[in-house]
Amino acid sequence: MIELFHRASEQCSAVITRRYSTSFSTSIRLLHKDLRTPVFNIYGFVRLADEIVDTFHEYDKAALLTVFKKEAFEAIERKISLNPILHSFQLTVNRYHIDHSLVHAFFDSMEMDLTHKAYDREGFSQYIYGSAEVVGLMCLHVFCDGNKEKYNELQPAARALGAAFQKVNFLRDMCADYNQLSRVYFPGCNFSSFSECDKRMIEENIQADFREAYKGIVRLPLTSRFGVYVAYKYYLSLFNKIKRMEARRVLEERIRIPDYYKALIVLRAGVKNQLNLIG
Repeated sequence: MIELFHRASEQCSAVITRRYSTSFSTSIRLLHKDLRTPVFNIYGFVRLADEIVDTFHEYDKAALLTVFKKEAFEAIERKISLNPILHSFQLTVNRYHIDHSLVHAFFDSMEMDLTHKAYDREGFSQYIYGSAEVVGLMCLHVFCDGNKEKYNELQPAARALGAAFQKVNFLRDMCADYNQLSRVYFPGCNFSSFSECDKRMIEENIQADFREAYKGIVRLPLTSRFGVYVAYKYYLSLFNKIKRMEARRVLEERIRIPDYYKALIVLRAGVKNQLNLIG
């Protein structure tokens, strides 16, 4: 009967992912069927931690995160949790031998969100690593499935992709982060006088991350390449839309890609995949 609990817990992680991110959910469904569940397990866990620090304002977020962290590592050690999100996460961590230091780094960044309102360059790099790059590395553990040589080869690209996604999120959500949470992630930026020059410098940094990430996407195993490529194209399209906007507008609204255009991205990517043109 434990298998029933495993499957029910994994379904909870998939639901959490779908409810909070249609883009990632679609990309995950384009992975090989054997990879979808473990990646949903990772994103369900990440999403729940992120909700604690970003939206549970009526509660003691520090206390909730402390408990969540403690229970996460207990679940990994015991190989079971009554929290279905943590139970499904530990299944993936233990099945794919995900480095526990990645989980520690992730929680370090979540704790930073509770105390930091602005970042210097060192703090920003630390935050990006723990909040985004390690998520890419966790997924890479799944994609490589024990192939350490392939994992080591693709680490830089996986980190770059996670960093690009997170930085685009920061630009997309700049209005809410600054006006509602008083957070300024990008070092050296004064959002009260955010200029076209500031925006262009950030964009050049993100563009470099996307270039590095693509080098790894084309070397991914076929079981994961298409799904990761679609996620890359989603975010690249969002990034290109932001690049076309004036700096003041980025501070005034949340930018998004319409659903019809997301469907078009999948269609175009599917054609390229069928013609073996991803590479």
